[in-house]
Amino acid sequence: MAPPGQEGPRREASRTATLQDDEPIETQRLTQFVERNKVLLNALIRQNSGLVEAKGSLSAMVVIPRCRNFLQFDNKRAYFRTQLKRLRHNARRHGHSVRLSVRREHVFEDSFNQIRPRNADEMRGRLSVAFYNEEGIDAGGLTREWFLILARSIFNADYGLFIDSADAPTYQPNPLSHYNPDHLAYFKFVGRIIGKAIADNHLLDTFFTRSFYKHILGLPVSWQDVQSIDPDYFKSLQSILAFPLESLMLDLDFTYENHEFGKITVVELKENGKDIPVTDENKLEYVQLVAQFKMSNGIRKQIDSFLEGFHELIPPDLIAIFNEKELELLISGMPDIDLVDLKAHTDYSHYKASDPAIRWFWTALESFSQEEKALFVQFVTGTSKVPLEGFKALVGMRGLQQFNIHKAYGGEKTLPSAHTCFNQLDLPEYTSLEQTKAKLLMACREGNEGFGFG
Repeated sequence: MAPPGQEGPRREASRTATLQDDEPIETQRLTQFVERNKVLLNALIRQNSGLVEAKGSLSAMVVIPRCRNFLQFDNKRAYFRTQLKRLRHNARRHGHSVRLSVRREHVFEDSFNQIRPRNADEMRGRLSVAFYNEEGIDAGGLTREWFLILARSIFNADYGLFIDSADAPTYQPNPLSHYNPDHLAYFKFVGRIIGKAIADNHLLDTFFTRSFYKHILGLPVSWQDVQSIDPDYFKSLQSILAFPLESLMLDLDFTYENHEFGKITVVELKENGKDIPVTDENKLEYVQLVAQFKMSNGIRKQIDSFLEGFHELIPPDLIAIFNEKELELLISGMPDIDLVDLKAHTDYSHYKASDPAIRWFWTALESFSQEEKALFVQFVTGTSKVPLEGFKALVGMRGLQQFNIHKAYGGEKTLPSAHTCFNQLDLPEYTSLEQTKAKLLMACREGNEGFGFG
């Protein structure tokens, strides 16, 4: 998200996969071939999923990271489910299982205490749940209910594990969770629960920040990902990059002031950081490092503990076939998107509902597949979650904030852009329905990711 009216020039995302100089020429050619023929290849895989198995003729579609970008979500999910089924079958063949008896009012604590001593093989086995003092045999319904209650409990502020972000209702680990002495054990438990839900194909009403999804996938985060956590801080970083430091009257060094309950500690972002001034020449490195601290270093122990539990159920090389948007859909499922409701709760700026550009926009959106509609909602709001009350209850950084479309003046070669903290779409005035649909899909699927760092 860039502050409305203050964004700089936006370059159109390229359809062509960026070639790496250090890649073998065969890999470069293969990536180009996959991109050119992605529609046909995905259709073939849909008919015969064995093509992407280890010895399949199209295994490169899951083995080579940049080729995965052209494998469609339904094919990724089918491959993923096949691999998990084999892991689960092996565990159940050896008789592993987990039986839980929990009190409804203490689901989190009871589940934590009973799951903590279990090993990875047991966790991969069959899960059955009983609620204390309630009759009933778990044929699947009680387990689904347990996942539902537990998913809500995970974000209970009393445990101090997660904090909500500006892009409500998304969450990320709480950097102050260490005030709970058991916080790392709890994070491992939460990782196990999310992994178990994915492995057993249970959907959760659970939504994390983009940067946390990237950590789960082992992807680099970018400084732009700060926008969903702290939009005001993001705007400050934007200003640092956009203007000379002298004009901003900023005297910075490579340190970060960390605030904990009124106490300020100064953290060096690199060795001898307090003695290294930030200049216009090195300010990009500063912005990257300070963003990395907020999204990674400052919560590294929490992330690592979560991943320790998660990877017991979901191998890292297997989950890596998804991107962060797809991972949200894998965990939480496809949202039910009512375009009539969305249209009824949309505001326009420098556009009218009767303008051709707006009519083409809604017609294009109506032609989208369910997955493409979900990607669009993610693109403009930061998450695929639709409020229970419908789009009239969309929340932005200023409270209730309807979806709004602003006219963008970059020309028809410019992609649409989004400001997720304001639920805002900046839409250029395109010249046809076909162009509108193509540009929207390109923005939602590829977008500009900015600078990445580990």
